[in-house]
Amino acid sequence: MSYSKDDLLFAPLGGSGEIGMNVNLYHFRDSWIMVDLGISFPDESTPGVDVILPDLKFIADRREKLAGLVLTHGHEDHFGAIPYLWSLIGCPIYGSAFTIALLRRKLTESRVDFDVPLHEISMNAPFNLGSFEIEMVALNHSIPDPAALAIRTDAGTILHTGDWKFDKTPVLGRDTDRRRLAAVGDDGVLALVGDSTNAMVEGRSGSENDAREGLTDAIAKATGRVAVTCFASNVARIESICRAAMANGRSVAIVGRALNRAISAAREVGYLVDLPDLVPEGDVDLLPRDSIVVVCTGTQGEPRAAMARIAAASHESISLEAGDTVIYSSRQIPGNEKAIARVQDMLVRRKIKLVTDQEAPVHVSGHPSRDEMIEMYDLIRPKIAIPVHGTARHLLAHASLAEGCQVGQTILPENGAMIRLSSDRAEIIGNVHTGALTFEKGNVIELHADMMRVRRRMLWNGAVTASVVLSQWGTLCSVPSISQSGLADDDIASDFIAAASIAVEDAIDALGKGARRNDSSIEEVVSQAVRRVARSMFGLRPIAQVHIMRVRAEDLGA
Repeated sequence: MSYSKDDLLFAPLGGSGEIGMNVNLYHFRDSWIMVDLGISFPDESTPGVDVILPDLKFIADRREKLAGLVLTHGHEDHFGAIPYLWSLIGCPIYGSAFTIALLRRKLTESRVDFDVPLHEISMNAPFNLGSFEIEMVALNHSIPDPAALAIRTDAGTILHTGDWKFDKTPVLGRDTDRRRLAAVGDDGVLALVGDSTNAMVEGRSGSENDAREGLTDAIAKATGRVAVTCFASNVARIESICRAAMANGRSVAIVGRALNRAISAAREVGYLVDLPDLVPEGDVDLLPRDSIVVVCTGTQGEPRAAMARIAAASHESISLEAGDTVIYSSRQIPGNEKAIARVQDMLVRRKIKLVTDQEAPVHVSGHPSRDEMIEMYDLIRPKIAIPVHGTARHLLAHASLAEGCQVGQTILPENGAMIRLSSDRAEIIGNVHTGALTFEKGNVIELHADMMRVRRRMLWNGAVTASVVLSQWGTLCSVPSISQSGLADDDIASDFIAAASIAVEDAIDALGKGARRNDSSIEEVVSQAVRRVARSMFGLRPIAQVHIMRVRAEDLGA
């Protein structure tokens, strides 16, 4: 793939064709900028993995030309990878007041041993970065101070929306700045790179004020202790929960480090300054059960989060009883349905009342539905639409909507697509390296590294260990010892061990004299033998470990 230093390019390294792990690159006149650097979360297919990170090899190889990282907002899927990966790029970071305040706390908690240059940027205040001029335009979303980016070059202007919605009655912050967006559109926009999360949802997203009213009503109907789980960064929702609790004569306790981090950052930049005093986590049991609302993390079923531990009755300071109420003031992120259901089932089995957005209006989305997206296109009027932030179905629905808004061209990127933008058209000119990483024991490694591949195989196929004792010439000196884990129980396991032992004997007997003296040959045929029996009996392909012991002739004589 070749491109000119004067080409205007867009390349998503994450977040296109998936929900999460957003990271995007722009190039013009031999300089690059990065927009967002987020994480994704694991599922049951990635055992032992806590976080999934984008592979930055392409831009890390060009780090001397990377002018900076600009953040649209402070959600984990847009900035959560910074503590793990910033050392690979080493560039300054720019963001709005709350985004930088939250990132500063996150870096401190992560105990990174490098000094990250952080720059707070005001809305509607263009600044130069490399060959680009960038202006942050105020949006509304489920976090304070989100921003769209008007990215200006001599080759044209790109509007990168980030996550957004319209909300005429926000309870915190402001609505999306329609007037400024319209002015950007009037100046001419070459391409809109936009959020596709709710592209299949008709109508408009609800207002945060609707969620506050729904929470107030749900808490009024509750008996006993109430626990509400929400996204930690949704500061407006935290305020809504506090106001709903106050309206029902209840105090509020905050449980979870991430929630306290978000509240601290919000207060630093002027939000949540008039809330009543919060009850310390350790004092919750000192209050009557019907006079407290506990706000906690764990909306997505994360096993280490407060909600999962509360549901399992294993939390160190917060307990629930039959008749208490848990409210999920959040949405299910695609892929997390099973984890969420496990936690909710634990609550229901304990006869704790469960309220989700299916039972009551206790949550509204932070992303635009189709009518809002149409309004955005009417304001911006781009020549080209590039849907991002969604699965393939989301991107296709967004593209169809853009075409209905008379956008001249739509182009659907996959992670790694290098898109050249010109006044005439957009075209994919090649693909750059992408991938997924994870953080393991202090190191960033490939998600599909051998160690991780073996771990996944053991999860789904189990493991078999075979130990053989041989003479120097390769004669078996005792019956092979076979053990297994994760294949079968009791009598069936005994049948497998007996069959595998015979298969190992036969495999060694079938070897020639020279091969029997070679440990590598013995290991290969024994491994094949036990896997063949496992596949025949259970349809599984386990990990096989072979231990070989050689015994000398004089030892046999003794």
